[in-house]
Amino acid sequence: MSASLVRATVQAVSKRKLQPTQAALTLTPSAVNKVKQLLKDKPSLLVGVKVGVQTSGCNGLSYTLEYTKTKRDSDEEVIQDGVRVFIKKKAKLTVLGTEMDCVEDKLSSEFVFNNPNIKGTCGCRESFNI
Repeated sequence: MSASLVRATVQAVSKRKLQPTQAALTLTPSAVNKVKQLLKDKPSLLVGVKVGVQTSGCNGLSYTLEYTKTKRDSDEEVIQDGVRVFIKKKAKLTVLGTEMDCVEDKLSSEFVFNNPNIKGTCGCRESFNI
């Protein structure tokens, strides 16, 4: 059984030239460190985190993050700096070219998905459309 990690928000990126990447999703160093920290505090059976999308919010889709023990055949696997991130089948086309970042301040910590494919977001930045 999977459990939610933390809150995730969305940020539309404009006027950014798309560059092809080998991985569907890239992680910033702060995101890599945060995922390592979160997995370190959990049982050793966990192998990584899984990114998905669900129909939600006022703009259509929102990201989901959960711990995972296994990779399903339909999951895309991204390995970066020792961190394993799995992308659910439904989310594969949605996250192409996306950068996963972790933003922390004194009061909160959250993963932010910088997705150049987003056409619109809601005011609270928790849902988006493509």
